[in-house]
Amino acid sequence: MTTMRALEVQALSDDLSGLALVDRPMPRPGVDQVVVRIAAVALGFPDLLMTQGLYQAKPPLPFVPGMECAGTIVEVGAGAAAAGWQPGARVIAAGLTGGVAQFGVFGHGALQVLPDTLSFAQGAALRVGYLTAWVALSRLGRAQPGEWLVVQGAAGGVGLAAVDLARALGLRTIAVASTAQKLAAVQAHGAVTAGLVGPTGIRQAVLDLTDGRGADLVFDPVGGDVFDEACRYTAFGGRLLVVGFASGRIPVVGANIPLIKGFSVIGVRAGEYGRRFPAHGAEHGAAIQALASAGQIRPHIHQAVPLAQWRDAYTAMRDRQVVGRTVILPHG
Repeated sequence: MTTMRALEVQALSDDLSGLALVDRPMPRPGVDQVVVRIAAVALGFPDLLMTQGLYQAKPPLPFVPGMECAGTIVEVGAGAAAAGWQPGARVIAAGLTGGVAQFGVFGHGALQVLPDTLSFAQGAALRVGYLTAWVALSRLGRAQPGEWLVVQGAAGGVGLAAVDLARALGLRTIAVASTAQKLAAVQAHGAVTAGLVGPTGIRQAVLDLTDGRGADLVFDPVGGDVFDEACRYTAFGGRLLVVGFASGRIPVVGANIPLIKGFSVIGVRAGEYGRRFPAHGAEHGAAIQALASAGQIRPHIHQAVPLAQWRDAYTAMRDRQVVGRTVILPHG
């Protein structure tokens, strides 16, 4: 095989018109790289934003989207082999781009062993969402068992990962979803103390559930009005974790509000945190790997579609129809 099929972003667009399936040359590994036969790639909101030019990272055109995938190593560079990687290994791979393709080339430092407890689809959905949730809740949020956590956008990929991880951390979780149907799906997947249909208008319900204290932790990938309201129900000494702005509006808070109410606003960039503090990044990856291997966390797959149906997968994510993660199967 000299070529492979891949999805290519050829032009930035709001309607996916700049994307097309193409034939690309088969990748070859550099010294410290491996080639992976990609069995599954999980889509996340950043993958959609990147096709529009709205993500903070803007790869040059054309590029193959897809930040996280899972598959089997088929070829190994000498440096990667020296590091212990061999053909046939089942792996999770992560990068800024390159996932929505039949084969991909990755530095061996971007690999993790795929736990036997997870399928390829589940493995593809593990790394980014759960890494974000771990850095937010455990590292930056300093979550303690028994604390109250509100997860906004709980039906989304990163939101549902936070709900799932919170169960393993012993938190009391209030899941917030935009519809009753999405909330029911979240409750079926993750053990939550309470569920609320929002995204806004939940302040009094949070205060009632927490006996007037408010939330010790708020996990917010939504922003906009959701963030504004969270400022009103975060507890004194609480931590409001800014994960993203899926609502489309970047909120602004006056410094007097966290001062008077005594809470912290903390920005969460899990990947950047790991790059700046590599030792901590390795700890985070190992922690997630251990929880997955022990069966304590398990990504929820909303749907898995073949590569030819890539547009259906992106459209479902754009239209907020996905609970958990949608996966594309490049060889399906």
